[in-house]
Amino acid sequence: MLANGRATQKDVARAAGVSQATVSMVLGGGSAPSIPAETWARIAKAAKDLGYVPNRFAQALKTSRSMTIACIVPDITNPFYPSLIRGIQSVTDGLSYDVIAVNTDGTPERERHFLDWARQGRVDGVIGVFFTLRASDFSPLVEAGVPVVRIESSKKRGGEIVVDDIYVDSFAAALAVTDHLIGQGHKRIAMVAGRGGPQATRIDGYRSALARAGYPEHVIIDEEFSEIGGTRAAEAILASTFQPTAIFAANDLMAVGVMQALREHAIEIPKEIAVVGFDDIPAAKLVTPPLTTVAQFQWQMGARAAQTLMERLRGTKTGAGTALEMPFELIQRGSTRAI
Repeated sequence: MLANGRATQKDVARAAGVSQATVSMVLGGGSAPSIPAETWARIAKAAKDLGYVPNRFAQALKTSRSMTIACIVPDITNPFYPSLIRGIQSVTDGLSYDVIAVNTDGTPERERHFLDWARQGRVDGVIGVFFTLRASDFSPLVEAGVPVVRIESSKKRGGEIVVDDIYVDSFAAALAVTDHLIGQGHKRIAMVAGRGGPQATRIDGYRSALARAGYPEHVIIDEEFSEIGGTRAAEAILASTFQPTAIFAANDLMAVGVMQALREHAIEIPKEIAVVGFDDIPAAKLVTPPLTTVAQFQWQMGARAAQTLMERLRGTKTGAGTALEMPFELIQRGSTRAI
């Protein structure tokens, strides 16, 4: 039974099997480098399970921290990102941190604006997807004591600048998609992509697979990574002389737009033209036919990014920037078939 119906740090300590002083260090918002990660996670889980509500005002005064994390994304309306944010919250909720989602539209002006905003002490850390900024652009933020974790779409190696990267190898994933289509008998595979973001890496993977097989390429790049962009790109492909048997879209929203254009032209999917997307957004399994796509497990990416950021904040992770590769999986559904 909880005292007064509300969980206290003493209750959390009892549930986690640790001292109240240890709980205070973990939930107080300060760094606790001497506490093992396993103990930290156990305390966070106990706090969440008990519904422990910290005194944020007192924490902020004690630690000079805002107890807030910024999640910066290029398009908050893209269904890919809510799951990523939920993954971040799965970690931060139990550690007394709130998450603010910020939209940049993937433009350099807005990305730099929110870096300057974060430097003003409004947040304690940043997790983000950045289309235009390099690692060196984050140096002023890191020097101001605000750790940064980037969600990336290409291989990273880490480096001297203390920016941590969580990434899925989009080149390898696009290569796997194209190889899969080639394995199904497709020799004329077109690709559509939007400008900005991960399109270059995914196009490179597509081109590499086709070059290895000796097949022609046909790439249409629209201004938008959206359903509308996918529809326009598909219309351009259909108006060309390429005559594909498969279209690979650089994200699922574009794939849905491609499917809409094909239906408008009474082209049967996948009998006449197969379609593959990228991201495995919730709608991918709901469209007709269900979309073959690449799952990136964005919830897991968000959770791992948040864990890395918290390790920086509490001082258990130090030194140069790191890079962690996350898995992808080709999800085969009804929009593709062997020919």
